[in-house]
Amino acid sequence: MKRDPVERETRGSRDLYEISTWERRSALDSLAAWIYRIGVAGTKALVVLLALAFLIVQLVLGGLGAVADPIVGVLVALSVVPAFAIAAYVWYMDVTTEEPLSLLVASFLLAILFAMFAAVVNSLLQPAFNVLPAVIGLPLFFFLVVGPVEETVKLLAVRLYAYRDVRFDAVIDGAVYGAAAGLGFATIENALYITQGLEAGVAGTEIIGMAGDTAAVRALAGPGHVLYSAIAGFYLGLAKFNPDDWGPIVIKGLLIAAVFHALYNTLSGVVPILLVGAASWITPAVALIGFIVVYDGLVGYFLYRKISAYRRAYADAGVRRGDEDEPTPELTEFDPDTGR
Repeated sequence: MKRDPVERETRGSRDLYEISTWERRSALDSLAAWIYRIGVAGTKALVVLLALAFLIVQLVLGGLGAVADPIVGVLVALSVVPAFAIAAYVWYMDVTTEEPLSLLVASFLLAILFAMFAAVVNSLLQPAFNVLPAVIGLPLFFFLVVGPVEETVKLLAVRLYAYRDVRFDAVIDGAVYGAAAGLGFATIENALYITQGLEAGVAGTEIIGMAGDTAAVRALAGPGHVLYSAIAGFYLGLAKFNPDDWGPIVIKGLLIAAVFHALYNTLSGVVPILLVGAASWITPAVALIGFIVVYDGLVGYFLYRKISAYRRAYADAGVRRGDEDEPTPELTEFDPDTGR
């Protein structure tokens, strides 16, 4: 941590309280600290409550309540199995201390809540891009709105809770919690897509068929959410232990994740069509599955290299599993509320 020149040169030989250092001494100091804590906690509580309100509206008015139907609920659960497998693999690759279930669940649930913010922003801004030709408007919408907004809310789900916990004690932890947030986002997004495809009055067998088709498509899209947010989360973890460059590191991670996300959205509507046109024996379903497997494989390889590099450095440093629990001076001095 950087120090003022006076503090650095005096080396503790004199009292520098409110000259170049500060600590809680007076009643006013304690009051200021208390107001700050209340303000931060209140702001975070307001964000969560607002997201919860959006979710309740979706449950009551938006049709999301259909998930309570056992058949639809099972289809939603099945649709996130591939995404869960990716998140589990990222968790498995963590060579440091095992992440507590409470933090993983919190990241998962907060991502479900904050997904509502992304849905609202996307809905409000999409009409502005619809006035453009689709070949221009859609890519711009994906790169300027969908990618950045959705990756930001997923990262916020990690930043709000798990990031502040002392058990978030290694860079790679960011990827693990990011993956959990991506799984939560994929879950609620799949649920929204599946339930929005259902209309009142449709026969039961038709409901199963419609929801099943949508679930199959969403099962292919889910792993991407986990991969993108795990990448952004890795950079969030890197930023936590490099507080002087916290902002640029976080932005870099978000940019990479958002570009991967937007590029997927753009290409998934173009490449399969080109494949079908180039070879008549390729069906649209096969073309789409092939594209997603290749694309997610490339993104997954990018993430794999990041995690593998950390694992090699961890092994080369001779760190014994569990040593991360010993706080370092940098981690002790880090202020999770400011990111510095």
